[in-house]
Amino acid sequence: MMLWVRAAIFTLLIPGVVAGLIPYLLSLSMYSQAGFGWVRFPGIPVLAGGVLLYLVSLLSFVVRGGGTPAIWFVRPFRFLIGEEPGRLVGQAVYRHTRNPMYLGVLLSVFGQGLLFDDLSYHLYGVGLLAIFHGVIVFLEEPHLKEKFGDAYLEYCKKTPRWIDLPKGQNGGVS
Repeated sequence: MMLWVRAAIFTLLIPGVVAGLIPYLLSLSMYSQAGFGWVRFPGIPVLAGGVLLYLVSLLSFVVRGGGTPAIWFVRPFRFLIGEEPGRLVGQAVYRHTRNPMYLGVLLSVFGQGLLFDDLSYHLYGVGLLAIFHGVIVFLEEPHLKEKFGDAYLEYCKKTPRWIDLPKGQNGGVS
């Protein structure tokens, strides 16, 4: 039970701030622009898809990994947000991308940009993508290689960092 509470706290503190509060503060007029006309309609499924992808990823971390998304360098806060999974999670959405939580957050930000027709969300999302990529490449992946060794290296060979695109007969993207 405590694991679920910590996962919820993590979700409110990290993705909630990164994908909700910060974009809102960057565009304080978002509610005055809010509309659900056809022009803004694509934002709804993108936003909902991002939230769903994050939640499915979180569920996998808690159930299959036995931990919360608490990355190792926030250990001083583990009393509040829990511990990173003790087991490598490579099932469910993690078979198609090694970073579905980050993708979910990004989709949420870009979905809000579409929904509220606000360029600041999109610019923020591009910056966020660059930050996420740096954190993944320079902090998370070296840590996971050290923690899980060959199992993680094998997982990396089978699963792309961002998304799994179908390949045609010639090996290119179809």
